[in-house]
Amino acid sequence: MDVRRLELLRELAERGSITAVARATSRTPSAVSQQLKVLEREAGIPLTERSGRGIILTGAGVALAQTATDVAVALERAEALWEDFKQAPRGSVTLTTFPTGGQMLLPGLLTAVAAVPGLVLHCTDQDPLLPDFADLTPDFDIVLADAPGVLPSWRDRGLTVVPLMREPLDVALPEGHRLSARTTLSPGDLVNESWIGVQLGFPYDRILRQIESVNGSPANVTQRFLDNGIVESVVAAGHGIAILPRFTTRDHENGLVTRPLTGVRAFRQISALMRPDRAERPSVRRVITALRAEASRLQELYESL
Repeated sequence: MDVRRLELLRELAERGSITAVARATSRTPSAVSQQLKVLEREAGIPLTERSGRGIILTGAGVALAQTATDVAVALERAEALWEDFKQAPRGSVTLTTFPTGGQMLLPGLLTAVAAVPGLVLHCTDQDPLLPDFADLTPDFDIVLADAPGVLPSWRDRGLTVVPLMREPLDVALPEGHRLSARTTLSPGDLVNESWIGVQLGFPYDRILRQIESVNGSPANVTQRFLDNGIVESVVAAGHGIAILPRFTTRDHENGLVTRPLTGVRAFRQISALMRPDRAERPSVRRVITALRAEASRLQELYESL
């Protein structure tokens, strides 16, 4: 079976439609369909079947798509070994991130990568409303994501996951708030408070759900915002309290204070997600090394403050 046709099957497994595969591989949908039919003849067994107006993989197609991933990993590993012999990591690497992850990690990362001859890092940020940042791994070499830990969907996709840092999530209060004199806060301290929330399902919102569970009563969420800067301003103006990340919240700079939360698991894990074959590229490995070093440096810096 042709490796390039196996890669098209893998793309179909990840992207879900012929049209999406065609767009991603700069082909026409008919060309993709034709190549998949050739692969099916080579395999000697149906790999796709009709589902509504589109097609889905059969059981054999799913198994062969996983084999295609294994082949891609092996090829990238072999290429990486050869590149290690030939030259230092070179070329372009693409990275996308959620806003506060980029705020913390990108300045130092870009500085480190700029010192590596021939290596170029292209970065973008993404709307944090994206349901699962793993959906971006077909289009970017490295995807920064925040979550309570390693999500089942990441494992199901067979992604390479590199944990970078763990950031505590604190309670943000306006200066002068009745609770601001305390060094830590428990869920019981927060009963009857008005909350400035975020979109449902975000890491901060999951902490609020834990607080509700411990207290046995719903939290009074008066407003919900996507942007942390807006949340900080509204809290500082005295309109409520909020859950915010410790390292990127401007404590004391704009009329608010933050306090650690006890009694619940109040943190988020920041990780780098990659397709396993891309994780084998020397250029990607070099960026990941720099990313881990920057995350470690920041973790030590913030914890010493």
